[in-house]
Amino acid sequence: MVKVKFKREKNHPLWKSFYHAFEGIKECLVTERNMTIHFCFMIAVIILGFVLNISLKEWSVCIVLFALVISLELVNTAIETTIDICSPTINDKAKLAKDTAAGAVLVAAIASSIIGLIIFVPKIIDVIGRMLQL
Repeated sequence: MVKVKFKREKNHPLWKSFYHAFEGIKECLVTERNMTIHFCFMIAVIILGFVLNISLKEWSVCIVLFALVISLELVNTAIETTIDICSPTINDKAKLAKDTAAGAVLVAAIASSIIGLIIFVPKIIDVIGRMLQL
């Protein structure tokens, strides 16, 4: 096993923190299927929000929910990766930690989906109704 030493800089430039954070998001997006799914849904909701002209309050709710689900997926990936490093063999406690972290993402995704339906279904029904009256 190769040991990697990390040099900790106390006063590194702020941009390095942002760089590493974006690298983490990019790596998670590239390697984690569920993150890709969440991002695709986020893009779809953004497009639908523009098409259906949702209100500022509705945009705010959507943005908070995007941040919640994406953040939880990033934390879930960090937890799973850390557990894989610390406990490479099958372990009941490791499984519980991974499953509960994944469960947190699932709860947020389900709640976000329900709220999305509450926001978008009436608008879609309204558009369909107007189209049928033509």
